[in-house]
Amino acid sequence: MPTISKISNFINNIDSPVNYNIAEYIKVLDRVNNINLKNLTDNQLKEKSEILKRKAKISTDDIIVDAFSLVRETSRRVLGMYPFDTQILAGAALDRGKIVEMKTGEGKTLSAIMPAYLNGLTGKGVHILTYNDYLAARDAEWMGNVYKFLGIEVSFITEKMSKNERKKGYLAHITYLSAKESGFDYLRDFLAIDKKDIVHRPFNYAIIDEADSILIDEARVPLVIAGKFDNTTENYSYLSNLIKELHPIKDYELNEYGMEITLTEEGLSKMEYRLGCDNLYEDKNLELLTRVNSALHAEVLLQKDKHYIVRNNKVEIVDEFTGRVSDKRSWPDNLQDAVEAKEGIKSSSKGKILGSIPLQYFINLYPKVAGMTGTAHSAARELDEFYGKDVVIIPTNKTFIRKDKPHYIFKDIHTKKHAILHDIKKEHEKMRPILIGTGSVEESENLAMELRNNRLSCNVINAKNDEIEADIIAKAGELGAITVSTNMAGRGVDIKLGGKNEKNKEKIISLGGLYILGTNLNESRRIDNQLRGRAGRQGEPGESRFYVSLEDELIRKYRIDKLIPSKLIQRNFNIEDDKIREYIDRGQRIVEGYNSDIRRQLMKYSFILEEQRSIIHKKRREILEEKISLELLSNKSPEKYKEIQDELGKDIIKKVEKQLTLYYINKCWADYLEYISYIRESIHLVVVGKKNPLDEFHKIAIESFDKMLEEIEISIVNTFKTAEITKDGIDMDKERLKIPSSTWTYLIDDSQNQFSNVEDVVKSISTAIAKPFISSKTLYKKLLKIFN
Repeated sequence: MPTISKISNFINNIDSPVNYNIAEYIKVLDRVNNINLKNLTDNQLKEKSEILKRKAKISTDDIIVDAFSLVRETSRRVLGMYPFDTQILAGAALDRGKIVEMKTGEGKTLSAIMPAYLNGLTGKGVHILTYNDYLAARDAEWMGNVYKFLGIEVSFITEKMSKNERKKGYLAHITYLSAKESGFDYLRDFLAIDKKDIVHRPFNYAIIDEADSILIDEARVPLVIAGKFDNTTENYSYLSNLIKELHPIKDYELNEYGMEITLTEEGLSKMEYRLGCDNLYEDKNLELLTRVNSALHAEVLLQKDKHYIVRNNKVEIVDEFTGRVSDKRSWPDNLQDAVEAKEGIKSSSKGKILGSIPLQYFINLYPKVAGMTGTAHSAARELDEFYGKDVVIIPTNKTFIRKDKPHYIFKDIHTKKHAILHDIKKEHEKMRPILIGTGSVEESENLAMELRNNRLSCNVINAKNDEIEADIIAKAGELGAITVSTNMAGRGVDIKLGGKNEKNKEKIISLGGLYILGTNLNESRRIDNQLRGRAGRQGEPGESRFYVSLEDELIRKYRIDKLIPSKLIQRNFNIEDDKIREYIDRGQRIVEGYNSDIRRQLMKYSFILEEQRSIIHKKRREILEEKISLELLSNKSPEKYKEIQDELGKDIIKKVEKQLTLYYINKCWADYLEYISYIRESIHLVVVGKKNPLDEFHKIAIESFDKMLEEIEISIVNTFKTAEITKDGIDMDKERLKIPSSTWTYLIDDSQNQFSNVEDVVKSISTAIAKPFISSKTLYKKLLKIFN
């Protein structure tokens, strides 16, 4: 552990927007270090915990030192792990609601149990939100013995648990679960028709593991609950077959880097003739146009085994951040249906969306939020802007000695691949463990095949079975191991030199520790750093190197090569050319800014919807829990209201009004979401009429929401006037007020949308060099016919 004076010097010598000042947490550490509980018996420790429970009802601020000291000593006895000073610092920052950056191997999981215990003493609930179900179950079991020793209930929740199991899990002092499962339960609670069906209790405190992956990478991903009302599904195979008949260049054209696709005038005319419509761009045909564009996008731009796989007769999306198959994720409905039609798969039909909330807004429902990760500093501005969260950098327990080598840069992919293979062979001859990070499932499998053809045995990580993955990752530090992986984000497992038992650890240290080899740069340096962070844990040696070519997808997609003066490219540059590396680093920073702007733009569009969702959810919850009295029917239909009340009693009339109100809130909100989703998909077309899309969207959303509120009231009153009411209330099925026959949850992969236009970032990267993309002449010709 660095001395306090060294930490102070570290703070004073850093000039950064990130918060390196940990003075207030050092004060907590000093006081914790002055408490010695080793001589107390187990029962005495447990008695102290009971005393702290009583004190926590008043305030947790006054007992943080006692609570942390108690957990530290209990951890030593129960787990055989005595938290480092740096882990105490991290725990104190987490209790203050900060995003804590700790390098891989510094013990984030153990750091979290101290603030979790402290806040769990209040009995109001602590959620430790993990990246997946496997980590939730693992960490709850691993750390659970500490909590149980101190009289604190701990539980975990996974996808397959029943409603009763979930409700019981949320009643524990501390609950481990994935962020998405907590969000899905929030959406399910919105559909409850009886308050006993609600599983969540009021939100209190959340500690988010892999915070940057959840809060930044997944922030724009909407959580969705959908319902099926009937068995009818629309057949999209006809459109898919039409698209398959089109010819490249003649009927459709791609932009220079294959990122956008548009119909040519000939292709558009052909589609309009086959579909029997005069002008696809007329307002009445916008829904059909959206489906045509989705079918074209699915057929030409989305590649099987790169962007998705087909397994068990289902289309499964490959996650852009982790490279793994994404569980329970779909594209927006039109695109998902188009891909399924392309592959000859019967549409899985998401049914009707009944509720939705982006992960970013869900997290903000917690009054107190903290997070921990190994790579937060580069996302600090977004974390502050979107969540109001400071990033606190915690120093390492031991001196950090990993060597991050400059990128090797090549003109073409072929030369790069040859150099990668040569490097792997050279390091493997020493028996040094190697972890190779690739850019896609396809690339990882091709590289693994190439290695095996060269008699180099390797393990591959690109599946979605998290338990098997964790086992493979744990072995990645063994002597002579070669592990090929897609992105390492959200893996949640440390790589120990020598494997779980640390066999041959000293020999591996003498070889330089784990060698990290990245075959591509990512769109975010933070993702690159997550790969680097797998080496050099707890003061151990390690080394990382990235291989880059000017033909890589990142370079081509965003025209980063246009930044580099042609005279540097034309000559046979050295693979460690500093000047070229500077241009590539600059391009990567510009791309990061562009992706940040997309998230910011999406936030602007979703802000008004989230304000509306908050109003609807709050109102519905108050009605469900009978916190407000309903007076609509007595005001709008007083005669029948009095008649039913006199005949059947006050309780029945209250039950009827509650039944109808809850039903129509759900129905009208679902109708509104469906309408506003369609508006959002087509709103960008208003630029042709020289209008601002965001302003127009907000205007439509506000007007439509007001109409929806009116529709809820009108529907309640009209149904009340005509419905048969008995001593049991209203027979909802008989009155055709059907609730969904089944519901399910999923995530919408929102990466394909009208805001992700690569044109803007290309302009940013090389305004003077690269030509901006030109919008299709056909599009404008058709649209201008309408607006003129």
